[in-house]
Amino acid sequence: MNGRMRYEAGLAAENVVADQYRDQGYDILARRWRGRAGEIDIVAKRDDGLVFIEVKASKTHDQAAQALGYRQQRRLLSAAEEFAGTQPDGLLSQMRVDVALMDRSGQVSILENALMAA
Repeated sequence: MNGRMRYEAGLAAENVVADQYRDQGYDILARRWRGRAGEIDIVAKRDDGLVFIEVKASKTHDQAAQALGYRQQRRLLSAAEEFAGTQPDGLLSQMRVDVALMDRSGQVSILENALMAA
């Protein structure tokens, strides 16, 4: 799969995941938000809690999960802290990081609170 096809497949996966969160009552605050630390695929909010969502798509859920390495996890956590700093409650906001895995058939598995700061 070439770069353009990967980009389009990633965007399609993010659209499906954003729709699922919307259907669960979340407001989508940002898509592909970029800060100094890196990019967050989706930022959602419900009540007073922020959810940072990393979307990974591959042939299987296991392969998608393996695509999220340690360095990317650290960048994602740093970017989440940076985004939270822009919000009214700042780093006192309730926060979690979810990972959404999509397989080639379009099935999505959400791992809530998948990453916790070390």
